[in-house]
Amino acid sequence: MCPSIAVFGGAFNPPGRHHRAIAEALSRQFDRVVVVPSGPRPDKPSMQDVESIHRAAMADMAFRGLANVRVDLFDLEEGTFTRNHDLETRYTAEGEVWHVVGSDLVGGGNAGRSFIQTRWSRGEALWQELRFAVFTRPGHPLIPLDRPPRSRLFDLNLAGSSADVRERLFRHEPVTDQLDPRVAEYIDRYGLYRGRPPVRTAPLRLDPPRPLLVVDESNPQAGELAARLAGTEPASSPNCILVVGGDGTMLHAIRRHWRERLPFIGINTGHRGFLLSGAADFAAGWPSGPLVVRQAPLLHVEAVAPDGRITTGVLAFNDAWVERCTGQTAWVEVRVGGEVRISRLMGDGILLATAAGSTAYARAMGATPVLFETPALVLVGSNVLEPPGWKAVMLALDSQVIFRTLEPVKRPVAAYADGVPLGVTAELRLRTSRIATAELAFSPAHDMAEKIAQIQFPPVT
Repeated sequence: MCPSIAVFGGAFNPPGRHHRAIAEALSRQFDRVVVVPSGPRPDKPSMQDVESIHRAAMADMAFRGLANVRVDLFDLEEGTFTRNHDLETRYTAEGEVWHVVGSDLVGGGNAGRSFIQTRWSRGEALWQELRFAVFTRPGHPLIPLDRPPRSRLFDLNLAGSSADVRERLFRHEPVTDQLDPRVAEYIDRYGLYRGRPPVRTAPLRLDPPRPLLVVDESNPQAGELAARLAGTEPASSPNCILVVGGDGTMLHAIRRHWRERLPFIGINTGHRGFLLSGAADFAAGWPSGPLVVRQAPLLHVEAVAPDGRITTGVLAFNDAWVERCTGQTAWVEVRVGGEVRISRLMGDGILLATAAGSTAYARAMGATPVLFETPALVLVGSNVLEPPGWKAVMLALDSQVIFRTLEPVKRPVAAYADGVPLGVTAELRLRTSRIATAELAFSPAHDMAEKIAQIQFPPVT
């Protein structure tokens, strides 16, 4: 039997308790519910008030834990608005698609005056062709004759409005009755919907900490410290991810758990540990005061193979790069924002790093490391012969960068994202992800600026 798929699209700006209740009700009637937060919409300028990266995080939080419900973030990642007829095409391979709409969109349908028929692209045709899961909304009663010909009705009448939530937040009024606690805490942490730019560094209070553990199993010290802080039983409802090990352990944890949308708390039992607090800061247990949380976006990576196949959906927290595969130097064209900035880079390779990753391979290749919260990317070459004297540069955080090999047969290059091989590559496309971010929390005693200073200056004797 063909599975039934309820596609629940919307702005979810922010997602409220009523959105979750709708998805939960649908999950009991359909085999699968897919929540699709939409990208920029010309009819809803308010969607630009909050960056996509925050909307993606809140959507994951709001619908987490619901059986048979998943959140698809492709519209936010690509900055697109996929209309319903294209959603039909996208999901039809999964089963019988039902489009979730409120009764406010179908009222007047019998007379051809519904919102769907008059305002949607190809509205009248879609009214006849698509299947609709219609939920009732307060103030929008529905008579049977107004329903689309292929529809199911869900009598929910759930109060709730994202516009009302935004207005109340702007006026600094309480919204806990309309928002999931995690969403409300996230909004408060970064100061969203308050008419000012969100903060990038904020205090984090965990009362008490309930960590999900990620531990470097090869390091006995890491295991002992983790057991002392978190106990031996896993938390039933974790509110943070405790990473005990080194930077490599943290990168592994971020790759695996970033969509948990929980802050990562790192404790260094490795080498330098730029992404973690010192073990001494936790020697007496959890710090009594709030931690300091910093949000860092990941890189979105697409690798185009020589035969044209595209590997997409790859993410990198630190960096992504191409490097030569043979004894021949790599010849790479570098584009930034659609413009050729280096027509032919000759060398061992070239790398793009986030601010958080600037202390890793980028620094080893000659780039100056920058502070974690710096809104910039770092571009640096490896053993560059041409252009002569070219040094590392900083780019705007929203830059789109392409590395294209000029001689793929004679001078092949391989691509990597956070050290994970992507294979021989003709072109590597890089930009900051619009959905993927990691919140890293540090002890109050952790001084990122001092740590960076220590690697740039020789020891004082």
